[in-house]
Formats: sequence, C-alpha cells, structure tokens
Amino acid sequence: MGFLGGRRSGATETTRVRGQQAEDAALAHLRAAGLAVVERNYRTPGRGGGEIDLIMRECDGTLVFVEVRSRSRADFGGAGASIGATKQRRIIFAARHYLLRCKAVPPCRFDVVLIEPDGVQWLRAAFDAG
Repeated sequence: MGFLGGRRSGATETTRVRGQQAEDAALAHLRAAGLAVVERNYRTPGRGGGEIDLIMRECDGTLVFVEVRSRSRADFGGAGASIGATKQRRIIFAARHYLLRCKAVPPCRFDVVLIEPDGVQWLRAAFDAG
C-alpha cells in the first residue's frame, strides 16, 4: 500500500468503502421498515462540528437522526460500544444545527443502527439530547 501524507491510502479507502456499505445496509433496513430518507451525511460547517449519517422521517412525521456503526468483530463491545459521550454530543450538535433550518421543530429522536457480522440491529431512541 502506498502512503499519502504519512497515512496508508489503501487503509483509508478500505475504511471509507466499508463505512459506505454499512450506511447502505442501514438505509435499506430503515426504508424497509417504512422510514423515508431526508438527508444523508449531513455535516455542520467548520472544524470540530458534527455529522449525522442518516436523517430519516417516520410516517408520523418524527425526524430520526441515525448513527450507523459497523464492526467486523465483536471485540471491545462491538459496534454499539463505540458511541461514547463525545460522539453523542457531536451528533446532538449537528442535529440542533440541522433543526435551525426548520420553521417548526418536529418530534425527533436519535437512533443507532449497528451493522455486525450477525446482522443488523436497530436501536430506537438509543440516546437523547437530555
């Protein structure tokens, strides 16, 4: 593998591809459950902001901010264990930024979709903005 700025470019590309595949699987799972995609990979401007993998809408109008996590192995708690307080704060920050665009704030929740070797697990209301 070649190096680019001190980083292995092949490893970065592989990680990016796996992340895209995980998001595709999560999106297909949520669509099959009746949710509609609103936006994908929403990022706040500037450094240190947040990103939301998927923004979906339930049939009842609830806006669902979705974090997708993928792990090829269940070591260290699997995919779900990688969503700590800092990650949650960044997702909440990005969601608040997104909601500034809305005339009226709809009901919202934060879900997590875990893509693991044994399948897809959808955690509704996995955390809140509390």
